[in-house]
Amino acid sequence: MTPFDAYKDSYKEAVQDSIAFSGLDVEFFTERKVTHLLQLARTRLGPPSSLRIADIGCGVGLSDRLLAPAVGELHGVDMARGALETAARDNPRVHYHHFDGTRLPFEDGALDMTFAINVFHHVPPQDRSGLVTEMARVVRPGGLVAIYEHNPLNPLTRLAVNRCAFDADAVLLGRGELARLARGAGLELVTQGYILFFPWRARLFPLLERALGWLPLGAQHCMAARK
Repeated sequence: MTPFDAYKDSYKEAVQDSIAFSGLDVEFFTERKVTHLLQLARTRLGPPSSLRIADIGCGVGLSDRLLAPAVGELHGVDMARGALETAARDNPRVHYHHFDGTRLPFEDGALDMTFAINVFHHVPPQDRSGLVTEMARVVRPGGLVAIYEHNPLNPLTRLAVNRCAFDADAVLLGRGELARLARGAGLELVTQGYILFFPWRARLFPLLERALGWLPLGAQHCMAARK
C-alpha cells in the first residue's frame, strides 16, 4: 500500500483544498494541461486519435477522463492499487496497470507517447533518472516523453504544495533538472516552457501562454523529448 491509496476516494478534494486560495477548481488546471498535452501530441506526432499513450503515475485518473475520448488508446500506470481501482471505475475506456516501481508494464517501443503530470516531485531524486529511462524505453523511435511539473520559481505554486495533504515529501524540480533527465535517458529535447499563467478559460489565454512560455512565472512547466 502506498500513501496515495489513502486518498483514493478524496484525492480531488485534497487538491481542491490546497488551491482554494486561488478561487479556481481542479478541473481548470486539469483541462489546461490536457489541452496542452494534446496540442503537443498533435504537433509532434500527428492526430491524437491514432496514438497509443500512457499516463505514468495516473493516480485516480483525473486527466484520463478528458484524454480517453481524444486518443486512440490510453493506458494508465500507478503504484497505488487503490487509486487504480478508482481510476478504472471512473474511466472504463482506459487500460490500467500496476507499476512495481522498477519496470513499466509495456514492451520496448510499444507506445507513441508517455507522459507524467506532477509525478516526479514525489519520486526520490536518486530514482528519477531510472523512471525517465523507463518512459523512454517503452516509446517507439520518434515517440515522445513529456513531463509536467510544478514551477518552483512561482510562490503561489509553492504555497499550494505546502498546503497539500499528500505533498509533504515533495521535492520540486526546475526545468534544468528535467532537461538533464531527458538527455541522460538518451532523448532529444524538443520543447520546454512554462504554462498556466492566466486563471481564466477564455480561448485567448492559451494563445498568450504559448507566446509567454519562456517566462518563468507560470504555475507549472513542461518538458517534451523525442526518442
